[in-house]
Amino acid sequence: MEKRRLGRTGHMSSVVILGGATFSRLSQSESDEGIGLALKHGVNHFDVAPTYGEAELRLGPWVEKMRCGLFLACKTGKRDRQGAAEELQRSLERLRTESFDLYQLHGVTSQEDLDAVLGPGGAIEALLDARERGLTRYIGITGHSAATMLEALRRFDFDTIMFPLNFVLYADEEYRADTKALLALAAERDVGVMCIKSIARRPWGDREHTYRCWYEPFDDQETIDRAVRFVLSQPITGIPYASDLRLMRKVIAAAERFKPMNEQGQAALVSEGSEYSSIFPA
Repeated sequence: MEKRRLGRTGHMSSVVILGGATFSRLSQSESDEGIGLALKHGVNHFDVAPTYGEAELRLGPWVEKMRCGLFLACKTGKRDRQGAAEELQRSLERLRTESFDLYQLHGVTSQEDLDAVLGPGGAIEALLDARERGLTRYIGITGHSAATMLEALRRFDFDTIMFPLNFVLYADEEYRADTKALLALAAERDVGVMCIKSIARRPWGDREHTYRCWYEPFDDQETIDRAVRFVLSQPITGIPYASDLRLMRKVIAAAERFKPMNEQGQAALVSEGSEYSSIFPA
């Protein structure tokens, strides 16, 4: 599997990132099967969060056994310093490790969230302290808004960002403009970029939930191939796969077949994206 440099961290991360949410409700044996498959295909970057059910506990035995060969990223959804510090320590224990490679402010989607985590007594203070103490090497931020991530980079020198990108979202002119500005600033500052929701199709609505994702994903291999190809054709490092083992296999297959998509192909796919509803409210 292709590996790309994760910005200033210098780590050569696999273009497919193991998304811990996949294992939130799986048994250890089911998780072992999925983790083993990812590793077999060259995945070397794990991303998890305490909000992902039992995922930290499922990954823990693997982290303990393979820590030196993994880039380990975790997150905190807490907005205050004390809460973030406590959550970080708990995650270290559950993951059976002494430190993270990357620790991220998680789900910072609104201006209010950003003000809280970056303000006095905010969670960023816990992350800075953790970096000074050697509990994490790098500091990142994740969120569901390209505009908020852009403002975050303007206000703090994060090492990495994670935000949604797919051809459906890109069909929205405002989101596309925010994304282009965000990617340009990230490139200028050598910030590592990871993109979630690469195969998100639309909200479930009244349809039966046939996958464990909170949104309806594309699930046919041909469309997944095109969706993954589109996102990996942007100046990013990698994509955490959707939170279902069946989709993980298809995303890995798509990534292993990846070839850059030219501008004409991207434009055609984005045109199709306007046929679907974004999973995020306008």
